Amino acid sequence: MLQTIQNLPTQAGIYQYFDESGRLLYVGKAKNLKNRVKSYWRFTPTLHPNPTLEVRITRMLAQAVTLEYIIVETETDALILENSLIKQLNPKYNILLRDDKTYPYIYIDESQTFPRFELTRKIVKGKSISYYGPFPNGGKILLDTLYEVFPLVQKKSCLNGKKACLFYQIEKCLAPCEGKITKEAYQKLITKAKESISKRQILIEVLQEKMMKLALSERYEEAGKLRDNIQTLEKLTIGSNLDLKSLEDMDIFAIVNGESKGVIVKLFMRQGKIISSAFSTFRAVDIYDENEAYKQALLEFYHNETPQIVKTVLVADNFEDKEEISTLLSERFSKKITIHHPLKGSKKRLTTLAISNAHEILKQRDQEAIEPKISELFELERLPYRVESFDNSHMMGVATVGAMVVWNEGKWQKNHYRRYELQAKDEYGQMREMLRRRIESFSKNPAPDLWILDGGETLRQLAIKLLNEVNMSLDVIAIAKEKLDAKAHRAKGSAKDIIYTKESVFELSPTDKRLQWVQCQRDEAHRFAITYHQNKKRKEDTQNSLLQKKGIGTATIKKLLNYFGTFEAIKNATFEELALATSVSIAKNLKT
Repeated sequence: MLQTIQNLPTQAGIYQYFDESGRLLYVGKAKNLKNRVKSYWRFTPTLHPNPTLEVRITRMLAQAVTLEYIIVETETDALILENSLIKQLNPKYNILLRDDKTYPYIYIDESQTFPRFELTRKIVKGKSISYYGPFPNGGKILLDTLYEVFPLVQKKSCLNGKKACLFYQIEKCLAPCEGKITKEAYQKLITKAKESISKRQILIEVLQEKMMKLALSERYEEAGKLRDNIQTLEKLTIGSNLDLKSLEDMDIFAIVNGESKGVIVKLFMRQGKIISSAFSTFRAVDIYDENEAYKQALLEFYHNETPQIVKTVLVADNFEDKEEISTLLSERFSKKITIHHPLKGSKKRLTTLAISNAHEILKQRDQEAIEPKISELFELERLPYRVESFDNSHMMGVATVGAMVVWNEGKWQKNHYRRYELQAKDEYGQMREMLRRRIESFSKNPAPDLWILDGGETLRQLAIKLLNEVNMSLDVIAIAKEKLDAKAHRAKGSAKDIIYTKESVFELSPTDKRLQWVQCQRDEAHRFAITYHQNKKRKEDTQNSLLQKKGIGTATIKKLLNYFGTFEAIKNATFEELALATSVSIAKNLKT
């Protein structure tokens, strides 16, 4: 490694430290690779870490045995590559934020004669588009409330007709399709609706009045729905009396690292008022780095598809790469974007407000957290806040499928569940196929903190082997029933669950909350896999039946599936291909 350090180029780029097993420890970026990497070390009497470095970096350097680097053209390119590699490879000593949400905005296209409000998570093309938001929570409720309170055009299809519909009869639309309202009068409604998006008390008061009328009419279910909508609108933002005298648009970011996790708070100020807020958490412990945290948070939030970006971003801490991130975002969005760390005044009070809320969120989240207990018992390298659990399902080799479920911050993240159609015939091969496909997707969906496999130590070792092949460091545990009569049927009530980890094998009491947590992960993966298997089996049974009606026997169907892979491929095969796989007579039957 000494020779590599001494011969480093002076260009911009990224550098990577690896341990003796070839696992990636750390990714960093540099404007000048030679100067940056040399700052980590002292060279006399022998190569050793710079004693002025923080403990986290010193610990990493003590494990590093090799160094690799990639040259890029600019420091901006280095920032982008660094962020991409951290997401894809999840190095042990880099912080990894997982806030991959794209928040919705309400928008309106005022080039239309009678425009409507819509939701979007992407840029909408048009010269007269106005955006409002973002709204991390409750955006759909806010949009629905606009149409509940104001008699706007309710559906896109309404203007296609020339006759007033039911919405006009129930007084939710003023029928511009029949010319019952002028463009100018409709525009006044739009102006009031725009104002109510930020001054939501206007909407809340109208909803409260309607709720009371419904309750007095004993229409309790409808009244209850309005009550829930009112509560959602009230919770859209963090409560604050801080309004700037100037009608400024700003985003405020504060990142606080706690004992076991950190939190990112985002406040969104539009026209001098905080209109919405959001927060996300990340694993913390001793790997926290303030500069990395802010870089990732800002680059992830302001991606290329962000519908609207403000010119001023306030940050609660003056991190190292603030100016470089500002330059990168300005280039990305073709306008000057300033990242500012205020030291006094109303802007400082905004960042202080964000920090206070971050501390409150950490306090609430740490009270009942089981993840630190799991990490301590199983001696994991990371706290398992994001967990992926795997299982497969088949019946005598038919309709073989795999499933991955995701647990994140104390709840199931069902939009990240994945199903896999598998070709392997044995459980070992099926798990290998499934895990490889997940590893291949790390560049798009970063690795979790922990994998849980439904199986024993053999499958756990398989996962470790596959991860080592790509220099990935990731905690893996497996859970399986103990063998009774050389079998591990779930139905055997006396069979105990055994947990296999890197350090040991655990047989915990059935009442142990930590065992129950792992079982919960395993059981959800099993449920999801079984459901997929049943649906796929039902579909294949139907397709089998259709082939059998053409006189194709079970053995021939199996032969066709082995050759073509799927029923869809059999259906699309040519006569010649079918004849080659089976016989001319069977090919004729299939094509008639």
